[in-house]
Amino acid sequence: MVRQYGFLMDMSGCYGCKTCSMACKSENRTAPGVLWRRVREFNFDDPNAIAFISMSCNHCDDPQCMKVCPAGTYTKRPDGIVVQDHEKCIGCRMCIMACPYDAPVFDPVEGKTSKCNMCAERLDEGLKPRCVESCPAGVLQFGDIDELRKKHGADLSRIETRYRLPDCTISHPNIVIIPIGDNA
Repeated sequence: MVRQYGFLMDMSGCYGCKTCSMACKSENRTAPGVLWRRVREFNFDDPNAIAFISMSCNHCDDPQCMKVCPAGTYTKRPDGIVVQDHEKCIGCRMCIMACPYDAPVFDPVEGKTSKCNMCAERLDEGLKPRCVESCPAGVLQFGDIDELRKKHGADLSRIETRYRLPDCTISHPNIVIIPIGDNA
């Protein structure tokens, strides 16, 4: 049994096509303007330097969304996936304010928040998350986070400043990021 699922993002091969984001949107039929997976672009001083990072919920060890939700909307499955009971959501947006990675998204039409569930229902059927399955470059992966960290490294703090990521000690996200130029 997997202790904790997580994502791996290899920035060195991502070219910003946003297929992962659109596949997620299509799979989950989210409302207009509601994206659970977003691709961020980074530009540096070198005019030829550009980088992309695909991010969604990181299914954190210490999920801030779960800690602050007054309606008890969020729970953590035995495999570490943080899921939301959408029917319980009261639309207070506390989860949005608490999440350092901006994972929960508010739908103003419905008046509720929602977020990535790592395609838990697909995983239960033995399939990959739709975003991972759709990545044409194969740079978005998922699996047991301990195995991903062992193979690729686990130190997010070394890239937080360069890519303007939140302090990983806040929620202990389950993501491995391989930055451009990293030989990890």
